[in-house]
Amino acid sequence: MAIWLRPELWLRVVIVVAAAFGLSFRDNSLTYYTVQSNLIAVAYFGWAIWRMIGTKKVMSPSPRLRGAVVFWLAITGLVAHFLLNNGANPLPPLFGDGDLIHEWCVFCLHYVVPVLALVDWLTVRPHRVVPWTNVPFWLLYPLGYGAFAEFRAFVYPDYPVPYPYFFLDPTENGYGWVAQQFGILAIEFAVLAVIIVGLDRLVHRKPKR
Repeated sequence: MAIWLRPELWLRVVIVVAAAFGLSFRDNSLTYYTVQSNLIAVAYFGWAIWRMIGTKKVMSPSPRLRGAVVFWLAITGLVAHFLLNNGANPLPPLFGDGDLIHEWCVFCLHYVVPVLALVDWLTVRPHRVVPWTNVPFWLLYPLGYGAFAEFRAFVYPDYPVPYPYFFLDPTENGYGWVAQQFGILAIEFAVLAVIIVGLDRLVHRKPKR
């Protein structure tokens, strides 16, 4: 089958288009983890598309990096849904009376791109090539993002958005509370990373002989 007819290629095209559309709304500051993770998605999946067209075959460059990108996007989706939106149904605002372009952009960044990236992870080869030992390295970016946000706000208190997310803000509850949030999130993120690696191994486990 010609590479232009492969569903894997078009899945990645949709990921890049959805992320690019989402990043087009006005509040796309690099201060936000959502924006950063979706820019990473555009870069990785754009690279993957380029490599697939160049080699004329289905492939995933740097599978370990792909796993990290899927993990970082999963954090974007889960944090947005459960922590920022308190688990609310994201669909009604898409058809409401507000700024629909803004709502659809946010929906793409928080839901469409993370879900499609996970679909790519589970359906596009190679599989079972990412070792469990990669999990600690995947955690460095999201935890480092939070630590840098705290450092930036401490050094530059007049920064336009000193604390981009409420769980990073020590204003009301102090740094002890923020440290507690870091600890909880670190554990949850580690579990999520293990689940992502485990899903790949479970879905594509080798048959017993």
